[in-house]
Amino acid sequence: MARILIVDDDVAFRGSLAEMLGDLGHAVLEAGSVDAGLRLLRTEMPDAAIVDLRLPGEDGLAFLRRAPAVGKIPCIMLTAYASGGNTIEAMRLGAFDHLTKPVARSALVETLGRALRLLASERDARPPDPAAAGHPPAEDGELVSSSEAMRQVFKRIGLVAGSDATVLILGETGTGKELVARTLHRSSPRAGKPFVAVNCAAIPAELMESELFGHVKGAFTGAVADRVGRFGEAEGGTLFLDEIGDMPLPTQAKILRVLQEREVAPVGARGVMPVDVRVVAATHHDLPAAVKAGRFREDLWYRLQVVPLTLPPLRERLGDVLPLAEHFLRLLGGDAPKRLSPAAARLLLSHPWPGNVRELRNAMERAALLSHGAVIEADHVGLQSVAASAAGPEIDWAGTMASAVAQVEREMILRALAATAGNRAEAARRLDLSRQQLYRKLTEFGLA
Repeated sequence: MARILIVDDDVAFRGSLAEMLGDLGHAVLEAGSVDAGLRLLRTEMPDAAIVDLRLPGEDGLAFLRRAPAVGKIPCIMLTAYASGGNTIEAMRLGAFDHLTKPVARSALVETLGRALRLLASERDARPPDPAAAGHPPAEDGELVSSSEAMRQVFKRIGLVAGSDATVLILGETGTGKELVARTLHRSSPRAGKPFVAVNCAAIPAELMESELFGHVKGAFTGAVADRVGRFGEAEGGTLFLDEIGDMPLPTQAKILRVLQEREVAPVGARGVMPVDVRVVAATHHDLPAAVKAGRFREDLWYRLQVVPLTLPPLRERLGDVLPLAEHFLRLLGGDAPKRLSPAAARLLLSHPWPGNVRELRNAMERAALLSHGAVIEADHVGLQSVAASAAGPEIDWAGTMASAVAQVEREMILRALAATAGNRAEAARRLDLSRQQLYRKLTEFGLA
């Protein structure tokens, strides 16, 4: 049995949660505000806390900031309004996990069990650095997603933001790798220092070392003055090496040395220069395959993936398409954004988005320019619907029957959602499923 503190101003929800925890054999403490929760934390010393994000007065993030000074316990954050910003900030402030309402009983029980096991094994662990809690969160609206895959990315950003660990961001072109790198920088103690982005695929091989490490005057023809290089420009901050999979092998060896020794050797210089830089790298390439082919150093591959972050393609998070489209329209339209017609929304949901979020943003810019009124129609978007023309899903006939059936089910769900502009209740009716069955299928196929 454990003592669990619930901090939530919704009396009905708090009561049902307390009843559930009581059925599991736990003792429950209840509070309706941050101050009341902290008083119970100080006087009753609970083993774990479940805290709502939205509270009267100070919010749940304030509880996370103030709790370590009172008592170190695992805190599970709950919110009905999950966003990249509040997920990242909650994890950065030391939340054990971040769950969305309505939360399934099984998910909460499993998360609480992990928290209590952690508490039992790490009773003497040091609390998070309170100084880090004063750092401002990432700007609202930059990372827009409600998908579980992206929520896991947000959580990991929050967990590693306070460290200097090297991060490798993997994902297809256009999935937002630089945006994630910038969010990681803004969420870190280095936020007040430079963020320097380098596209390794756009720099000629013969200029790569000078670009990254700098050079001294006279090092080569045209070197008329000293140059500090991108590592020097990023001193104290973050260096983002985009498309590192395209970096020449000789430069890869020198990058490996920089990561190990934290010093650079400018071209033509006799000595080395220490650097204080966090490195975040990204690529759309399959680096293990590049290692096997001899195009990428194996030792650098292992050194880069201290913390890997994999961004899912847009086609695998269908639920983000319309929120992202509306977000881009708000950015373009300010106080009077244009809106999507049902036909335009269906078209967006039926498109495979090979260019991912970048392609969607470009499509919304184009549609906003081509539409003269307040409503964007399908012909303004300029995409060809694949749902209407595709012959069907590509089935792996050499695979198992279960996998073939799953492919057909996934395709039918995608088409039903596209035909109903994302209306899940109507899609479930067309598929002759209950809404609960459809939700389970969406989770199973990674479309939730």
